Amino acid sequence: MSGCGPSHYGARMSQQTFDSYEEFWPYYVAMHSKAATRWVHLTGTLTGLAVTAYGLARGRKRYAAALPLIGYGTAWPAHFLIEKNNPATFGHPAWSLRGDVQMIRMMLAGRDRELAETAAEWLAENGCRQECQGS
Repeated sequence: MSGCGPSHYGARMSQQTFDSYEEFWPYYVAMHSKAATRWVHLTGTLTGLAVTAYGLARGRKRYAAALPLIGYGTAWPAHFLIEKNNPATFGHPAWSLRGDVQMIRMMLAGRDRELAETAAEWLAENGCRQECQGS
């Protein structure tokens, strides 16, 4: 398998350790190096928020479960099918949630190119081949 999936990274991706969120952030963005992965995340998170808000506005608290189900339910397959990696959530759940919010805010502000550049820099610095760096 080519690219920066599990066969390229090996186990070391899941073993990454960070002392701060600021150290984690470029790694998080790199795990979302392909634009399609980022947009699937955005779509899933915003859809989950909309369904949750709709349900709560109608007094149906069970709709609150829609956010993680729809958000993660759409995001995780993108990692396996598009990005060919494992979600960062598995190793760093709180920072991953924070990263998702930061990434989506940047995308909504028109800063997706900046995310792509951050991902490419991290991947290059950590031994990723050029074809891994997503479009």
